[in-house]
Amino acid sequence: MDLHLTGRTAVVTGASRGIGLATAERLTEEGARVLGVARRSTPELDKVADEVVTADLARPEGADAVADALEGWAPAGIDVLVNNAGGIVSGGPDPAHLGGFATISDTAWQATLDLNLLSAVRVTRVLIDALLRRRGVIVNVSSIGARMAHPPVDYGAAKAAMTNLTKALSEEYAPRGMRAVTVSPGPTRTGNWTDPASMAGDLAHREGLELDEFLARLPGEMGISTGRLAEPEETAATIAFLASPHAANITGIDVVVDGGVLKTV
Repeated sequence: MDLHLTGRTAVVTGASRGIGLATAERLTEEGARVLGVARRSTPELDKVADEVVTADLARPEGADAVADALEGWAPAGIDVLVNNAGGIVSGGPDPAHLGGFATISDTAWQATLDLNLLSAVRVTRVLIDALLRRRGVIVNVSSIGARMAHPPVDYGAAKAAMTNLTKALSEEYAPRGMRAVTVSPGPTRTGNWTDPASMAGDLAHREGLELDEFLARLPGEMGISTGRLAEPEETAATIAFLASPHAANITGIDVVVDGGVLKTV
């Protein structure tokens, strides 16, 4: 299917790896021009993106760096914004916060909110005029953690707020021609699950398992109906479709890509 994205402009945050990189690659394959944003670039992102901005979006000045770059790169505005930056905040003795709610400090809460919610708030705010000029679309990458009472609680709360934010944006800006949608991945074969230093590595260690054994058991233990983790390219394909003119009357929804983890209607 031709998604009719040729010549369109897209900004993808968290674009150096995982779902963000897969999304940048897919949009480029569909003919879009992509500005990728990441704290550190990678050879893979340098290869696929038309422009790369290195910025820490967990800090307020990160969004300003994106806006400054956009002035020269796409002065007429942008068609697509993919707010993908996020993840479990690393650092400290319990980065995955497996110790539970009472162990999560104010500092940890703020770091999680800055990365998983306020990064999208700030980038969207500085790019909203550029999106409105092109009657563009925002795709916010949330998580099934937004709907599950499952640790880490700070991450789930931040993602729930992201999903709510998307709905609010869709309502406020629909009369001006801009759409906003959420994509919520479940367990996906990215570094967040395959890196021994990730939350998955912490969970495996807690259960006394090697990471490979833990991941092999994960679909059954989480009730993944398809029996496997999602691939980042599958979520990227969903994002590309929602960003395309084929989805021109789709706004305000949350599309789940989780292999059937969530069992509620």
